[in-house]
Amino acid sequence: MTPTERFPSFTFFFPAWNEEAIIERTVAAAHEAGRALVAEGEIEDYDVLVVDDCSTDRTGEILDGLAAADPRVRVIHHDRNRKLGGTLKTGFAAAEGAVVLYTDADLPFDLLDVVKAMRLLRLYEADIVSAYRHDRTGEGLRRIVYSYAYNTMVNTLFKLRLRDVNFAFKLVRRDVLRSTPLQSEGSFIDVELLCRAKAAGATVIQFGVDYFPRTRGVSTLSSFGVIRTILSELRTLYPELRPLTRTRT
Repeated sequence: MTPTERFPSFTFFFPAWNEEAIIERTVAAAHEAGRALVAEGEIEDYDVLVVDDCSTDRTGEILDGLAAADPRVRVIHHDRNRKLGGTLKTGFAAAEGAVVLYTDADLPFDLLDVVKAMRLLRLYEADIVSAYRHDRTGEGLRRIVYSYAYNTMVNTLFKLRLRDVNFAFKLVRRDVLRSTPLQSEGSFIDVELLCRAKAAGATVIQFGVDYFPRTRGVSTLSSFGVIRTILSELRTLYPELRPLTRTRT
């Protein structure tokens, strides 16, 4: 595809767990961003994919109603909670767009930023656009410290050279997702995706966005259970991933 061609299809993909307070707004924001992409000539059409990770509130019910009313909305329900990694693997396998945006259902950035991200992907002929957050002070000191330590560690271990590896703004060509088998079931999956994609020759670029901390629902990203799982998966996959990232040209 040349830098002037537009993509035939685009998928907005949201993993969701207990997001009843915001999920309708999330899907509406995806429609707004999709229409903007079409109007800008970046894509021909779009769809919205949500993977409900066995929510215990009304998230699944609300999503089923949205899907019944709009053929652009597609919902997949997990019958057991598979955490972030399992949910992303389900969504990546099911996404049908030529380009896929993965982000959180709590709208951590203005979805209209995807218009700029698509332009960057096209102009620089990149395979992945990975965004980073400009200002994270609204998260609190503990999460800022955790994030800084984690980013420093994985960039040192895997030579990723990315500012915000776990931020849920990954714009990825579907071909990359199809050719990148992933193992992680937890939040280490972001690092695994980036490592495997770059080792296979994918071009990754990054740009900054304004960040809006969660105001509805509950984040578990900085919980000790999540951190323990990340470190466990890092330890398990390190012998496989490190040689890949150290030997690529």
